[in-house]
Amino acid sequence: MAELLKGALLLFVMLNPFLLSLYLRDLFEDLDAKTFASVMARGALIGGAVFAIFAIGGDRIFSDVLSVRFASFQIFGGVVFALIGLRYVFQGPAALRELRGTPEHIAGSIAMPVLIGPGTVSASVMLGARASIAQALVAIAITVTVVVVAVVILKRLYDVVKRRNAALVERYMDFVGRISALVIGTIAVELVLRGIDAWRPN
Repeated sequence: MAELLKGALLLFVMLNPFLLSLYLRDLFEDLDAKTFASVMARGALIGGAVFAIFAIGGDRIFSDVLSVRFASFQIFGGVVFALIGLRYVFQGPAALRELRGTPEHIAGSIAMPVLIGPGTVSASVMLGARASIAQALVAIAITVTVVVVAVVILKRLYDVVKRRNAALVERYMDFVGRISALVIGTIAVELVLRGIDAWRPN
C-alpha cells in the first residue's frame, strides 16, 4: 500500500495542478468556467487512457514494441523536464505557452505535452509495477480526477481574484511557477539518475 501511495503521489506531482494552471493561463482567460471544465475533462480522459495503457503494459511496451530500454526513456524524460524547468525559471509563463502551441484542438493540446509527458508516463509505468493492475488503474483514475478538480477550482479562483486584483494574480503566477519549476527540475534529475542506475551493468 505504501508503494502504491508513493506511485500515485509521484503521478500527482508530475501532473502538478499549479503548474497546469500556469500552462493553461490563456484558456483561463479565454474560456468560461463551464467550457473550461468540459475541455479539461476531455483532456484528462485522453491522458488517463494513455496512463492506463502504460500502467498495464509497463516497460514491456518499450522493450517488446519499441525495442528500447525503459532506462533510456527515463533519461530522456528527465532531460526534457529539466529543460522545461530551466526555460520556466528564465523565461516565465511564456515558456509553457510556447510549448502548448496553437489550440486548434484544445483537449489534445491540454493532454500534450504536460499531461502526457515523459515524467507522467514513467510514473504510470512505476505505478503499474508497484501494485496490481486494478489498484494501479484506480489510483490513476483518482489522481487524474483530483488534478482536474483542482485545476477547475483554480480557474474559478482566478476569475474571482483577477477581477479584484490583477497585480496580485500576476505575482502569484510568477511565484508559484518558479517554485513548481524547481520541483519539476528536481524530479527531472531524479529520473535521469534512476535511468542511469537501471542502464549501467550491475
